[in-house]
Amino acid sequence: MSTAATAATRATRSERSADDRETRDRLLKAAQHLFADRGFKDVTVREICHAARANVAAVNYHFGDKLGLYREVLSHAIDAMREATETARRLGEGKSPDEQLRVYISVFLHRVLAPDADTIHRLVHREAHEPTPALDDIVEQGVRPRIEFLSRIVADIIGCEPTDPRVFRCVGSLQSQSIMYARFNPIAERLGFRFGRTPAEIDEAADHIATFSLAGIRAIGRSRSPRQPV
Repeated sequence: MSTAATAATRATRSERSADDRETRDRLLKAAQHLFADRGFKDVTVREICHAARANVAAVNYHFGDKLGLYREVLSHAIDAMREATETARRLGEGKSPDEQLRVYISVFLHRVLAPDADTIHRLVHREAHEPTPALDDIVEQGVRPRIEFLSRIVADIIGCEPTDPRVFRCVGSLQSQSIMYARFNPIAERLGFRFGRTPAEIDEAADHIATFSLAGIRAIGRSRSPRQPV
């Protein structure tokens, strides 16, 4: 094959590769919004391909099947969850347990209220209420590391082991408070819980949750663990 022909072949392959990447990205973007709006079961491959301006066979070509595409969409949500936890861990290094908790709450609240976070949180919310085989991915890769991180902080504040039942209850309370502020919480909005979204207002909310939670954790810490003998 001549040099010119070889160069032309390489150029053609490069163009195809670029086209493939663009198609794949369009499929992911379209699927993310459709799955967030309607859930995995109610969205068809044909609808995704139409929204992405792609051939109906493109999903199978790039992802194997609809579930493969769905897992890939959720992987972006999982990455965001892990990144938030690791950011809180990094920023809290060397600080007291109290300050580590404040850092975590601030990072979490700023992420959950970010303008581009709504789709991710709706995806996770739908998966939790309409579970698919991908739920284990969210739990093991996204949620469990976060819960273990928070459990260690709470255990340090109380002065007990992370496996103490009081720790898990406190962690549940912490997460519930933060989720109340989320953009995708229509119940909170209907009840009148309309919280500010500016950075200063988010900081104020994070400070309230942290102060309230630290007082509660210490009160729980003074109580007897259910596993302790009377």
